[in-house]
Amino acid sequence: MTNDHIVDTLNDLIETSKDGEQGFNACAKHVSSTDLKSLFIQRAIECQRAATELQPFVLQFGGKPEQGGSVAGALHRGWVAVRDSLAGYSDAAVLEECERGEDSALGRYRKALKDEALPPALRAVIERQLTGVQRNHDQVKLLRDQHKATL
Repeated sequence: MTNDHIVDTLNDLIETSKDGEQGFNACAKHVSSTDLKSLFIQRAIECQRAATELQPFVLQFGGKPEQGGSVAGALHRGWVAVRDSLAGYSDAAVLEECERGEDSALGRYRKALKDEALPPALRAVIERQLTGVQRNHDQVKLLRDQHKATL
């Protein structure tokens, strides 16, 4: 694996984490439940930490770390805002969109780990972060299902 490839992979994950940070913050603004608001704010902080943790690796491999989210993430957040304004920002609708964002994050992390040439120390960091993304996804999905059951 070339350094450029590693940098591209890492920057993709940094964008993913930045998307998660911005997405969770947007979700926190639109839910009525204080428990959900607190959960989303905490998850946004964790996503920010994940991006920050990956940035030194980009420098180590001779690249420039990404500083923002992806275009796809911005479009998804825009879609969340449009959809939720039509749906009255229901907690269930916000949870559905949040789960979609976490589906995307899972896919990007899994794709990164398919690359067998990742250095072991870097692989360990990405695997640990994937565990957090999976936890976020599962928790959001459970909360979404619980909200749907109460409707």
